[in-house]
Amino acid sequence: MDRRRFLQLGSGLAASSVLACDRLPQLLLTRGIMGDSAPFAPPDVPYIDLVSHAISRLSYGAGPGEYARVRALGRTSHDAVAAYVREQLAPGQLDDGRAEAVLRRLSMLDLPVGELFEYEAPVVLDSLTRERLLRATLSRRQLHEALVEFWSDHFNIDSSKGDCRWLKAADERDVIRAHALGSFGAMVRASALSPAMLWYLDGRTNRRANAGEQPNENYARELLELHTLGVHGGYTQRDVMEAARALTGWTVRGLGESSFGLGRVEFAPELHDDAQKVVLGEVIPAGGGEKDIDRLVEIVCAHPATAIHLSTKLCRRFIDDDPPRRAVEWVASVFSGSGGDIRATLSVLLATPEFLAVRGTKLKRPFHFVVSALRATDAASDAGPALQDYLSRMGHAPFQYPTPDGYADHATAWTATLLWRWNFAMALQRNRIQGTRVDHALLERRAGGRRALAAHLLGRRPTPDEWSAHESTPDTLALLVASPAFQRF
Repeated sequence: MDRRRFLQLGSGLAASSVLACDRLPQLLLTRGIMGDSAPFAPPDVPYIDLVSHAISRLSYGAGPGEYARVRALGRTSHDAVAAYVREQLAPGQLDDGRAEAVLRRLSMLDLPVGELFEYEAPVVLDSLTRERLLRATLSRRQLHEALVEFWSDHFNIDSSKGDCRWLKAADERDVIRAHALGSFGAMVRASALSPAMLWYLDGRTNRRANAGEQPNENYARELLELHTLGVHGGYTQRDVMEAARALTGWTVRGLGESSFGLGRVEFAPELHDDAQKVVLGEVIPAGGGEKDIDRLVEIVCAHPATAIHLSTKLCRRFIDDDPPRRAVEWVASVFSGSGGDIRATLSVLLATPEFLAVRGTKLKRPFHFVVSALRATDAASDAGPALQDYLSRMGHAPFQYPTPDGYADHATAWTATLLWRWNFAMALQRNRIQGTRVDHALLERRAGGRRALAAHLLGRRPTPDEWSAHESTPDTLALLVASPAFQRF
């Protein structure tokens, strides 16, 4: 048996064991999000206070005990939230051992890019999706996980296209996760030369071997329209073509084209247009060769329109679907002044009056909704096909959006998913999702009773109408999870 066949067989057995038996993840996850079964102290006010607001916006929602933990970080609510923001902006200092212990069974995602091809494509997608779900549910580095989802949409790659079926796993690890709180410019460059992106937007076929050959402009257009300046950023068709010229000559070894070095990115000088280019009024001198990409990234990332475009998207994610102009302009000034430092930009955004004041206005996207339900109910889950199926039915399956703009981040795009949200909430309470379990009775005891559990799920005490509806049905947990208040953050 050769190495390829051995690994394929191993991946098949691993997939079968995951699909047929969830005992291992159950043993690891039933200890709870916080790692114990102690009582927890939910909010005890009739409104969304600052601590509940910060948790809901920076994370995928409060697990049992998280509200009390964050509130204890400072003498006042403002002090506690400021400490929580600092904590989340430094994820490397947070011990994430429990999440890592669960994720060790997905170690194939840590392999060098070429070795990912040894696995069947559906196994890679399943593992990648499980990792996204499990990290979002279990990780203490919640802001980092929220940003991974944000940037994965910003630099969207449909995993069904060609070699992206394997290469997206490396892109998620080496581009998105590696740069989510770092330098935006470094992330743009890493994305431009990501094997998956070279496949998805045809950069690998962007070449100019002779004067009569026209470059492929697909990636260059999305670089300007989506990744940096934005559709109204002031670039022209000429800028797109000049950017495409600067990117000629880069390729990636693909399946069926090479028997070794799969996924390796290479630069072919003979296929690069080495003459002078002018992008957005800035000169890229002749003779730059493979360094043309560095000058191009520098030009597009430093453009004022890029700061506005990125700040608008960040403010939409963390403040409101219709982000306040004053906040956008302030955040953009910090983005520009810091040279695209994502951590510095978010530090200012999360301290703006608009962020602190606008509460409970955003509709959770399906992924956010599902993960927040798992966290809030302290569910044990293997994040397997049964859970993933609900995301597919709600139109939000990770890594499967077909166009480069990524999944939308505004409520109007997701209102048609409400029926399936109710179905999910009911199935979750009744433990009818294979591989996912909730202990409703234990959760209620730990919360301190039904009212306290309702306050935990809603982020505040229930209103009289909410409590009346809550008492009128045996499906109390499902009613709370499907409630308008839980579906917003």
